[in-house]
Amino acid sequence: MTTHNLVVQSPGLAIEHAEQLAALAQAQGVARISNTAARLLDVQHDDETRAVVCAWAEARGVDAAFVPAGLKLANCKILAMDMDSTLINIECIDEIAGVVGVKDKVSEITEAAMRGEIKDFAESLRRRVALLKGAPAGALDQVYEEKLRLNPGAERLITTAQAAGIKVLLVSGGFTFFTERLRARLNLDSAHANTLEIENGVLTGRVLGDILDADAKATHLREFARTHGASTDQIIAMGDGANDLKMLANAGFPVAYHAKPLVRQQTRYALNVSGLDGVLNWFES
Repeated sequence: MTTHNLVVQSPGLAIEHAEQLAALAQAQGVARISNTAARLLDVQHDDETRAVVCAWAEARGVDAAFVPAGLKLANCKILAMDMDSTLINIECIDEIAGVVGVKDKVSEITEAAMRGEIKDFAESLRRRVALLKGAPAGALDQVYEEKLRLNPGAERLITTAQAAGIKVLLVSGGFTFFTERLRARLNLDSAHANTLEIENGVLTGRVLGDILDADAKATHLREFARTHGASTDQIIAMGDGANDLKMLANAGFPVAYHAKPLVRQQTRYALNVSGLDGVLNWFES
């Protein structure tokens, strides 16, 4: 049976957290990774132990991940990421709507789609984009400059992955206006999203071409993996909403990042309180 370690991390990780989790998981030792993370060595990892540990950790604001011992980041080949509320701190469409005074209407649809209550993502996107009709194209620049920020740990995760030879894919149900800027800014290998139609300097309320939905996200990841010769167990994928689930299902390391409950329930790994670079602690140097 493969030996597993338990990596626990939190901005407020206390020694008592690590000790209690070590007892629950019957760890054979504890190795401190940093002030905010520890690796509990050779733990029990049956379903019952996993459930008890994860429930205890989540209730106390600690991220816990059972991982095979000896994982090396360089053995991975692909890092795939959602954009809105994963790589960045906002839902771009909601912020565009805020500029033109319809944020409440758009956000309501966004939240329902993210929770999985609206099953047809393409239809939900069309409904939201239609509410932006007549908005000045300059609203996109305003959102990028004034609202959009990288989530904590994003740059460290990406630069460390790139240094290990990993190819980085950004795949979003959002808009190319933002993904292309992030691709250039972060030197990403590929980026895909939806294209807003703009005529005479204003948004028409339509999206050009096919909608990039959950199926398209998964397809882009599979094609990117084939291009770079990556097997499923060499893929890290990160997302937060229901439309990320099919993409996450194609990764050996599927990560729910500060995600909706539906996504956390269906995803093997989760970062609920740590930054994006919390993924790096799962791998040993």
